[in-house]
Amino acid sequence: MTLAVGVEEEFHVLEVETGMLVPRAGDVLQGLPKGRYTTELLQSIVESNSDVHTTMDALWADLTRSRARLGGSAAGNGLAVVAAGTVPFTDRSAGRVTPDRRYRHMVSEYRQIADEQLICGTHVHVDVPDRDTAVRMMCMISPWAPVLLALSASSPFWAGADTGYASWRTMLWQRWPTAGPAGCFPDSAAYDSAVNELIASGVVTDPGMIYYDLRPSDHQPTLELRVCDSSPSAETVVLIAAVFRALVMRATARIAAGGSPRCDGRHEWLRAATWRAARSGLEGDLIDPVSRRPAPAARVVRTMLARLRPELEACGDWETVRELTEKALAEGSAAHRLRRIAAREDLLASVDELIALTRGPAGRVGAAPAAAVEAGGQSVRRDRVEPIGG
Repeated sequence: MTLAVGVEEEFHVLEVETGMLVPRAGDVLQGLPKGRYTTELLQSIVESNSDVHTTMDALWADLTRSRARLGGSAAGNGLAVVAAGTVPFTDRSAGRVTPDRRYRHMVSEYRQIADEQLICGTHVHVDVPDRDTAVRMMCMISPWAPVLLALSASSPFWAGADTGYASWRTMLWQRWPTAGPAGCFPDSAAYDSAVNELIASGVVTDPGMIYYDLRPSDHQPTLELRVCDSSPSAETVVLIAAVFRALVMRATARIAAGGSPRCDGRHEWLRAATWRAARSGLEGDLIDPVSRRPAPAARVVRTMLARLRPELEACGDWETVRELTEKALAEGSAAHRLRRIAAREDLLASVDELIALTRGPAGRVGAAPAAAVEAGGQSVRRDRVEPIGG
């Protein structure tokens, strides 16, 4: 059975002339459909929500159409939208909070962590049979989440400087008290009990503030991947969505067959693996999820795909994923490519590249038919209070 996929993408709002973040989300969103496009914690960020799709061609067409519409609205105001974990030029004035009671409380409570939430991520939802299954499979999939982060890494710059990281967004994001790898839980009751305990502690105010790299949705039968940077290229989002769906399919089948997570209770290596992926992207070693030892990123990525080939073939995704993966490994992470441009020219040139990549070419992944632009299903429901970062 092919599982449905939905994607949430976050975008920075920039002034075209200077490349600076500006708190003008309201101008960009004016006239766009609510729910499909929405605000975030800070007014320099906007979010788009895809429809639900069962094919990657339809998802790619949806993302490119959505980006074009958002970019067109921004351009009409002398602005641009950029999909990246961070952008090179930031200013504290861009951190103006969106007028919302929940958001104002978060800024008051978390202070500089919230003030510096000038970061964007991509979140992928995949259907699951039930909430118990979603919770149980988190332990099975979590070891591969850092590999998906490495594929998405697009945030080497912060406040006009090179951070030395491929995903500086990850380092900023992990300052939140509930961010990072999730623990293992036997069922949804145990997970919900842990969440309620965190809320009772007063450290977080609601389930939407559980910022694990993977989490079950409260209001949809999905598992959500939250570890990735926003990706300048929609093709990268499609690649990550296809691989994450395959991971969910593999875990679902194992659980249905009576399997259970092989968990030794030691999760400190997962945080270390996430750090390594944020530091190196695709340009250095990653932590191999099987051996828990360093290995070249290309080897770890190809090993992951080899394990998932049956699921990818079942969805008709194998050739697309293989092609996009080899392209990503040959070209390097977005962070690597942005560094090369900045070194050859300057940081503003890297901003121009981000704008161009986010806008994207007129083509498609492989050879998607034009009809795919109109394909898709119902809109991803937004009946929960959305947390920052989606």
